[in-house]
Amino acid sequence: MTYTKAFFEQLDKQDPLAPFQAQFALNAGEIYLDGNSLGARPKAALARAQQVVEQEWGQDLIRSWNKHQWFELPYRIGNKIASLIGAEDGEVVCTDATGLNLYKAVSTALQLNPSRKIVLMEGSNFPTNNYMVQGLLSQLGDEYQVRFVEEAQLLEQIDEQVAVVCLTQVHYKTGRVLDMQAITEYAQQKGCLVVWDLCHSAGALPVDLNGANADLAVGCTYKYLNGGPGSPAFIFVAKRHHNLVQQPLSGWWGHKAPFDFNRDYQPGQGISQMLSGTQAIISLAVAEVGIDLMCAADMQELRKKSQALTRYFIELLDQECGQYGFALVSPRDDEKRGSQVALSHAQGYPIMQALIDAGVIGDFRAPDILRFGFAPLYNSYVDIWEAVQRFKIIMDEERWREAQFNQRHAVT
Repeated sequence: MTYTKAFFEQLDKQDPLAPFQAQFALNAGEIYLDGNSLGARPKAALARAQQVVEQEWGQDLIRSWNKHQWFELPYRIGNKIASLIGAEDGEVVCTDATGLNLYKAVSTALQLNPSRKIVLMEGSNFPTNNYMVQGLLSQLGDEYQVRFVEEAQLLEQIDEQVAVVCLTQVHYKTGRVLDMQAITEYAQQKGCLVVWDLCHSAGALPVDLNGANADLAVGCTYKYLNGGPGSPAFIFVAKRHHNLVQQPLSGWWGHKAPFDFNRDYQPGQGISQMLSGTQAIISLAVAEVGIDLMCAADMQELRKKSQALTRYFIELLDQECGQYGFALVSPRDDEKRGSQVALSHAQGYPIMQALIDAGVIGDFRAPDILRFGFAPLYNSYVDIWEAVQRFKIIMDEERWREAQFNQRHAVT
């Protein structure tokens, strides 16, 4: 069929998630398609930030650890995230950065599988994952190694030598979705533990960690959970693994009795051991606002809309810009695609800069990938129409050739 603006306007009228858009601070005339990198700000986040800074910090000061339950924030928010990723209360804490949590998770998994020395990962991972695991293994000794593979060789490379399979469910560049349940089951049959990275999954599609019998998982809150730039990440440890080993970043918040101030470390019980140092209270408090919005949404409806948004975007680009040499990098199959669309083009960088200048905000990933992340809570169907029309003008008029769009910025 040939798509029209009226078609997308009708979809918006029927969208059960449409009321959520009013809860976000969005710029007039701008189409924000970068929720897979940094989620939009919930309007209520500003008032929450003012409250925690002016009253809780400014007036109540140190009393807020008890009066405003600052000490409980990592657990309270962790339990909310647990409800979004198929975990139980007490299996998730919100803390630290994704890389630090990955270090803890892989270290824990290696201790749980001490006779094996190989961590299997995708080489095309977001680089932090690879770097953190390489750093960890360099500390453990030469007998430890990373086995890098890609999706096509994944199952054949999972064998009885592998201690830990560490994978990202939704690939950061392509948006491809791995089958968490099937891979976890296969790896565990081979005697491996499995660590999942949910950075591009949590808040973008239904996740069921316990349904898949996952061992450990990590993820961030600043993408689809709309927690704000640099907001704390989270870590999941299945209850069957609690209290069996000790993660190495043994800070005072993970101590069994932190306010006893003992000289020697004694690990806390359960998920508390995954905490390290003093928590980022302001960031945690603000992040909770976006997480609460996600908890109020129907994840099945969200996934349905995500698949539709990305599918229509792909098909409308085929209709309007098919002659300009873009290659679809993301899977065309809805079930295999996360909530983003990735295209490759030799002039991807200047094209993306021209799009951003025209008010269509995506991002670029080297060497030639244009990424567009769709957040169903605040992206409308008509956003697709408007974005592709601006895309078409840029390509028809070759605006991307302008010198200003060919100057590389530090952040792409």
